Amino acid sequence: MNAMPTAVLLTAPAAVPLLVAAAYALTGTRTPRPAPVREGVRHPVNVGAPVLVAEEPGPQQPAERYPAAWAGLVSPAAILLCGSLLAVGVLDEGPLSAYSGLLRADALTAWMLLVVGTVALIACGSAPAHLAGERAAGRASDRTTWRYHVLVQAFLAAMCLAVVTANLGVLWVAIEATTIVTAFLVGHRRTRASVEAAWKYVVICSAGIALAFLGTVLIYYAARQAGIAEAWALDWPTLVARADRLDPAVSRLGITLVVLGFGTKAGLIPLHAWLPDAHSQAPAPVSALMSGVLLSVAFAAILRYRLIADAALGADFTRVLLAGIALLTLALAAGLLLAQRDYKRMLAYSSMEHMSLIALAAAIGSQLALSAALLHIAGHGLAKSVAFCASGRILQLTGTVKIGRVRGLLARAPASAGLFGLAVVALMAFPPFSLFASELGIARAGFLAGSGLAWVTAVALLLVLVAFAALAARTAHMLLGPAPAPPTGPEATAMWPLALGLIACAALGVGLGPLTDLLHTAAQAIGGD
Repeated sequence: MNAMPTAVLLTAPAAVPLLVAAAYALTGTRTPRPAPVREGVRHPVNVGAPVLVAEEPGPQQPAERYPAAWAGLVSPAAILLCGSLLAVGVLDEGPLSAYSGLLRADALTAWMLLVVGTVALIACGSAPAHLAGERAAGRASDRTTWRYHVLVQAFLAAMCLAVVTANLGVLWVAIEATTIVTAFLVGHRRTRASVEAAWKYVVICSAGIALAFLGTVLIYYAARQAGIAEAWALDWPTLVARADRLDPAVSRLGITLVVLGFGTKAGLIPLHAWLPDAHSQAPAPVSALMSGVLLSVAFAAILRYRLIADAALGADFTRVLLAGIALLTLALAAGLLLAQRDYKRMLAYSSMEHMSLIALAAAIGSQLALSAALLHIAGHGLAKSVAFCASGRILQLTGTVKIGRVRGLLARAPASAGLFGLAVVALMAFPPFSLFASELGIARAGFLAGSGLAWVTAVALLLVLVAFAALAARTAHMLLGPAPAPPTGPEATAMWPLALGLIACAALGVGLGPLTDLLHTAAQAIGGD
């Protein structure tokens, strides 16, 4: 592939969302019209401070009234196109690079771009209807809607930059950028709970990202001490090639800090407490992006560092570290799922469960395990994005996130409830969905890896069964029973992205087709034997 097309394909996944964000920002600079003040209602005024009054609640306006909201689909389409073309180029020619190696694409890069693009397509396709419902309920205005679109596009750009860069310093900056952008999205509704969740998210993730920064500095120091030139001391392929020269003590401390730091953004113990609050308070499409791909992008960074660690320290170090974190996270998630009474927080704890399974697969480290982990990343992203987007519709319909107050959804809103139920079925790893194949692959790889990892895998499967039971019982409570209200009207406009996500998840479970070679090559790129 020529240098110019390669540079365009590596730049576009981050550049196109930034251009769309700029277009939204320029379009949304209009002065919002003042909201009418009803007679007999006094509004406290703070002199000199801007006052934002929500629009009057009224009948839900169709999403088509805001056609500019659909412009957000340009970015997922561009990401998917670039990911597909890069996948073809990588399989034909090997890793591709541009800008003196600053941006680089291997099979893992192409796989992650395809996952990000697909989940973004679901989230951005669901956003117009979700935001129309928020405006109709008086919880959003035109101004806050434009701000939402700008932030979501910037969020996509930051995740894509983290995926395509080969420089570990730029990787850290990109993941830190996701924290800054999504903090405003978590607090989008400006309620007390959402603002508290946003601050909690900022504080905990900043602590985690600070640990990752210290780890990155230590790896840079070890590289410079090993004689690697300053310009290449954070270049991932260079560090992998010369990892045997790195000081073991410095590398061990640096890798530990990096795993703990990026593990924070991946929802792993010990700095995981932001996840249920942030995912439950963010708008549903944002929760879909955070759970569906942000966690996986952060873990992809760990997979990059794991290859350096294995070459510098041997495989046992990261195996013990990741297996221990995976089991602790899975045990905590299973226990909290049993006690959960909030369906959005239930989905958030389910994300911790699935990320711990991916961490366990990374600890096993075989070709089968890493292939299963990457398939699990894709399947989890698809199923969880559908579940969160459907939960947003359920919240607008019922007005509550309490599981005990939601009954008879299948009778009341069959489309939304059916898609939510199928998404939870996929998350419980029922066939034909891809999570069944990936969890089976992880279990098989664990039992083949030796007695120590076999016992860890057995314990993990028992904890997964606990999580399975909790998800099944709470979802059944929500979906079944008599409807407390009449059925809703047609829901076809908001449902097509969710149906598309479930179809894709089932298709991956039936057969990978043209993605088979890409999946196996990606697993080899991160150390699969």
